[in-house]
Amino acid sequence: MGSAADGSLANEKAPETVGVGRYVEREQDGGSNTAKSRLSGLLWHGGSAYDAWFSCASNQVAQVLLTLPYSFSQLGMLSGILFQLFYGLLGSWTAYLISILYVEYRTRKEREKVDFRNHVIQWFEVLDGLLGRHWRNVGLAFNCTFLLFGSVIQLIACASNIYYINDKLDKRTWTYIFGACCATTVFIPSFHNYRIWSFLGLVMTTYTAWYLAVASLLHGQVDGVKQSGPTKMVLYFTGATNILYTFGGHAVTVEIMHAMWRPQKFKAIYLMATLYVLTLTLPSAASVYWAFGDELLTHSNALALLPRTAFRDAAVVLMLIHQFITFGFACTPLYFVWEKLIGLHDCRSLCKRAAARLPVVVPIWFLAIIFPFFGPINSAVGSLLVSFTVYIIPALAHMITFRSAHARENAVEPPPQFVGRWTGTFIINTFVVAWVLVVGFGFGGWASMTNFVHQIDTFGLFTKCYQCPPPPLPSTGAAPNVTWPPFPATPFNATAAGAGIAPAPAPSSPAHFFGRHHRHHIHGL
Repeated sequence: MGSAADGSLANEKAPETVGVGRYVEREQDGGSNTAKSRLSGLLWHGGSAYDAWFSCASNQVAQVLLTLPYSFSQLGMLSGILFQLFYGLLGSWTAYLISILYVEYRTRKEREKVDFRNHVIQWFEVLDGLLGRHWRNVGLAFNCTFLLFGSVIQLIACASNIYYINDKLDKRTWTYIFGACCATTVFIPSFHNYRIWSFLGLVMTTYTAWYLAVASLLHGQVDGVKQSGPTKMVLYFTGATNILYTFGGHAVTVEIMHAMWRPQKFKAIYLMATLYVLTLTLPSAASVYWAFGDELLTHSNALALLPRTAFRDAAVVLMLIHQFITFGFACTPLYFVWEKLIGLHDCRSLCKRAAARLPVVVPIWFLAIIFPFFGPINSAVGSLLVSFTVYIIPALAHMITFRSAHARENAVEPPPQFVGRWTGTFIINTFVVAWVLVVGFGFGGWASMTNFVHQIDTFGLFTKCYQCPPPPLPSTGAAPNVTWPPFPATPFNATAAGAGIAPAPAPSSPAHFFGRHHRHHIHGL
């Protein structure tokens, strides 16, 4: 790194280089070394490279771990593996670009004696400082919308998971309950305070990933298992965009970097986090797809197919806690934007800031109730929002920021030699923009929105219980205590409906009785 960065960012003793949280702590603690302050530092106040690694890895995998087997059923085994490796590499590259732009922006501002002690730098401010207000507005719109729907997805995932432990309440009611629980994240000041949560979150997803892998292998392949994917373009690109979403979790990169004591150490952190995440996602998705095959097309949550055991219930509970943590990760940048809008971002009162943040939770709660489509919503968000927020915009911003020879000569962080310096970086960025624009946004947007519209057409908005089994039919004298199979083919195969409606069942079959004319019996509408 250049000397400018070493002089401004690397010096931990300088207040303006240590991040807002760390400076305030030292000022308040006054050198206190009591047991309480040491415990607080251990669990609450984090800003090291390890904290950033835990935050990146924990935030990246999240609930999408449960939908990756669903993506494999759409893509097929080979494409599923290749897309994970490819988008993992692409995501690490654009996270690197974001970190370079952050260091460039912060160094320039610190040379101008700007004080960040009570201000958290965000991505739209980096774009504003380097490229102007038009870039700021575009970045703010995409980033906030993505984080909004990222929070929505966490609420949907909470309701979907808890239903497999307690189905006495429908998923919509569980969404109400978890919306209230997740609203408590307003009391977490910043990413500086996620130390213990990030660590626990990664432990939880590690357990869940290996539970999925081991349980699927022990279960073995179901009778007559078919692994026919890919079969339709709409399914193929829907699955691909879900994986694009999986490795697009670096929309909070700037906030995580700003919480670090030495943010210039971030450069390789996201890549290392991605490599660890691949050790979780590849074995779990491949194992579940090997065991259940095409059944996953109608079960976007992999936990739905595994038998209920104490180990599965433990996985559900741990994922619920982790989704609460990930909700906070996605929502905290929105809290910062809202605080800056209403003028409370530099307020020292935690209670005032928490009360001011509550209106941010309300639209998230409402959208989770409208669109409870676990799985398909990941693909839609990935193609329409993630593609621009964390792939296209960072690559374009890096090229435009350093387009002049003067900017390249004075760059705080020049590209490394192994990527070809500036020429190689420009070529890679051009490829990222072209690929994600055509494949991710173009084909992926078409496929995911086609699938999403079919979810609405099949299940309806505000559905009480998305992909829930129908209630048992009342017994009759001719057939006492009869219950039909829980997942009829036509109404629940919404993904297949996106590719082509299956033939109608015979009139005498149970599936015919639970056809579209009786949809309210299935979904509780």
